[in-house]
Amino acid sequence: MSVSCGVECVVILGFSRWLWKRCTYVGSDDSATWPPATPDEFEPVPRVCRLILAVYEPDLRHPKYLPAGGYRLDPDWVVKRVTYEQTLGHAPPYLIYVDHDHREIVVAIRGLNLAKESDYELLLDNRLGQQMFDGGYVHRGLLKSAIWLLNEESETLKRLWVENGSNYDLVFAGHSLGSGVASILAVIVVNHGDQLGGVPRSKVRCYAVAPARCMSLNLAVKYADVIHSIILQDDFLPRTPTPLEDIFKSIFCLPCLLFAVCLRDTFIPEGRKLRDPRRLYAPGRMYHIVERKFCRCGRYPPEVRTAIPVDGRFEHIVLSCNVTSDHGIIWIEREAEKALQVSEADLVFLWFTAIPKLP
Repeated sequence: MSVSCGVECVVILGFSRWLWKRCTYVGSDDSATWPPATPDEFEPVPRVCRLILAVYEPDLRHPKYLPAGGYRLDPDWVVKRVTYEQTLGHAPPYLIYVDHDHREIVVAIRGLNLAKESDYELLLDNRLGQQMFDGGYVHRGLLKSAIWLLNEESETLKRLWVENGSNYDLVFAGHSLGSGVASILAVIVVNHGDQLGGVPRSKVRCYAVAPARCMSLNLAVKYADVIHSIILQDDFLPRTPTPLEDIFKSIFCLPCLLFAVCLRDTFIPEGRKLRDPRRLYAPGRMYHIVERKFCRCGRYPPEVRTAIPVDGRFEHIVLSCNVTSDHGIIWIEREAEKALQVSEADLVFLWFTAIPKLP
């Protein structure tokens, strides 16, 4: 009798500990110790979000999604738009755009389309540790998609690079599923820039918006100077281990998925997870947009924190009603624009307060 009571007490204590950790853990905890991002390094993010949104637009001259800031895409600078019918399921739709104002050649890739079977086949084409690449591991389906896209567009990108000269940067951008393709594509180009006319590493950048966990930790850190991951508050995708396989389950029962992941987080030690070289992570340098805090209602002026973390790289699902809404590209663009304005205003304030007062 005493043994069964002891077991029951242990179970109750264990469940209480898990419940307390899960209910008190908020998205802002992930980046609580990170320094703020500067306006200069975060400035391209709202613009990149707008370019990704252009892939969703049926008519670029009459956009359905109005821009959150002052940046507007020039339809005459669009080099190519590629649809599902043209990719034949090998990659999500994408757009190639030359931004002469900011001297950028941009490849923007859209996110997961719940109505397209080819997107599911792409994200489910993976097994842990199945695909080695560049001394680490990557998502097999996303690697195949990135290679296909580069083979299709290498001549176009090479021509644009040669025509516009070395003053232009080559930018890969993607949202959700597209962020994984863009990140691996950037890694391939960094290692094989000669295919595009000799593009140096310093001219290659990638913006992974609401990023998928697509590469092992050593690669995520190795390419932190090239890849920039943008995460809004509680977004579930960068936090879900082997997420592209779990997304398919979450479509049917997201609460069940979150509960199972939380249980797993409770009983698997952090050190054991970090020691697994096959484990996939969100890539590159992280930019975390924070607008909500624990025990404080409503949204606050967003702030952006940045770091290249090793341990604590968004390892825990947040039990929040915003885990899916924070994944939306439209909402990310709006909050990124607000965060940039707040950051610039703070910088101006600090500049004025630093000026010595005249007698």
